[in-house]
Amino acid sequence: MKDSQEYKDKKAFFEKIITLYGRNVIVEILQDKSIEIHKLHLADSNKPDGAVKKILLLAKERDIEIVKHDKAALSRISKNAKQDQGVAIDIISKTYLHVNMLKELTKYRLIALDGIQNPQNLGMIIRSCAAGNIDGIILPKKNSAKISPLVVKASAGTLFKLPIYFCNTLQEVLTEQQEAKIYTLSSYAKTTIYDIQESEKTIYVLGNENEGVSHEVAKLCNNSVSIPMNRGVESLNVAVTASLIAFMTS
Repeated sequence: MKDSQEYKDKKAFFEKIITLYGRNVIVEILQDKSIEIHKLHLADSNKPDGAVKKILLLAKERDIEIVKHDKAALSRISKNAKQDQGVAIDIISKTYLHVNMLKELTKYRLIALDGIQNPQNLGMIIRSCAAGNIDGIILPKKNSAKISPLVVKASAGTLFKLPIYFCNTLQEVLTEQQEAKIYTLSSYAKTTIYDIQESEKTIYVLGNENEGVSHEVAKLCNNSVSIPMNRGVESLNVAVTASLIAFMTS
């Protein structure tokens, strides 16, 4: 039954699972004992030498369940047959949280991402937010870059240091968070990032690399803020913008 507590608990558990792939990435993950691992998946066609041998040894040292699959099944797990190299791993991320968890917070300072497609940008945004004064990132599952080895690499080991609140669409989240100050970045805004007055709940919405914040999301933002530009520069890379927001003080 979908309304049973057992079903809800199982669903909540698997929502926290992030599946990554690639031999070098998995070696690094297995070597980091702070990362909790659910299962290791291997294609049964792998030869037990080189990186695969190291992966098996590390997994056995940590007593991690190892499941073997045919190539087709492994590709369904990794969702990237061309780059998984016959290995995938399920990570239990304590920082990958359903956006409903925001209801439990009395104050927060968040960055919400609207249509960020570039994995390197997502990784660098995560890194800047983890290092700066940001309490978490809102990351929609639809029309956004997924957590992948490229994101892990660009985040430089900070992926699991910051809460990432997942949702289906940003519109549904912002509709429920209208008590917060929700800022969109606009070159026309009179308020700049240097004189902004935040509330106890503040969200900054950053848009797609080419098109910016979508019209549907922009309508749900109740404030706008600008970044003063010199020498005719019109815009900044979205990861750079995230860094400026992460380190600014209200």
